Amino acid sequence: MKITLLSLILCMTTSIFAQTVIQLPFETNNNVTWKGGEKEYFSDIWQNEVVTNVSIPTIQVFVPDNPNGKSVIIAPGGGLYALSIKSEGTDVAKWLNEKGITAFVLKYRLVPTGEDGVKEITVEGSTNPQRIAERITPVMPLSIQDGLSAIEYVRTNASKWNLNPQKIGFMGFSAGGAVTMGVAYNYNEKNRPDFIVPVYPWTTALPVQKAPEDAPPMLVICATDDPLGLATGSIELYTSWLKANKTAGLHMYSKGGHGFGMKKQGLPSDNWIQRFYEWAKLEIPVK
Repeated sequence: MKITLLSLILCMTTSIFAQTVIQLPFETNNNVTWKGGEKEYFSDIWQNEVVTNVSIPTIQVFVPDNPNGKSVIIAPGGGLYALSIKSEGTDVAKWLNEKGITAFVLKYRLVPTGEDGVKEITVEGSTNPQRIAERITPVMPLSIQDGLSAIEYVRTNASKWNLNPQKIGFMGFSAGGAVTMGVAYNYNEKNRPDFIVPVYPWTTALPVQKAPEDAPPMLVICATDDPLGLATGSIELYTSWLKANKTAGLHMYSKGGHGFGMKKQGLPSDNWIQRFYEWAKLEIPVK
């Protein structure tokens, strides 16, 4: 009897916290080959949960108790070698859920790696940075394609989650920020994001371009002391929208470093997501 009751409790707990994972449609590319499966583990180097060696794009769905019709697709960062899946993914989704926003954590295709993708990018970053550029070049277009595919999927199935198909945003961190920019530069009518939020976007991997004619509202978030030097590119990105007379906001924190995501550092940058929420309420109001 005790075993049966315990099993029932475990099943109920699992069902409460389980999230739907959906495989996205994608086109294969013969220039990139993955060996072994997707890996998820705690990285001692980054002190965070990570996912590596993603070859099949998916979205994990986080539905709030009282959805307001607005949704955000979240692209975690990790140099295209990994995804910082918790601090720039699931933790973001859970926070948005508390505000009534439906969230989708995107696992986009990454550079093929072995047992520890984080170790690979760390070693190459210190010994052969050019190798990183060589390895991400053929993968970046696939990652962007996955972002566009995610938007189209969510819009096509908006009624399933009681979403407004004209209030689908895309938020990305670092390499996920580069994916966000790629989405903003390559969309069509079916996969246009209704707003974008590049957070310390990797503008050195995907340089800033001219804002599209019908560019969506954008909020850029970064820190001046970003050790990867991404503050300059973030300002350039904001300026490109400003020059085109498009809706744009910029929160540039004096301190925060890189990769802060939902981590708490005791700095004003800890509250960036609240600033996003305030911006979204004004620029993308719920009707």
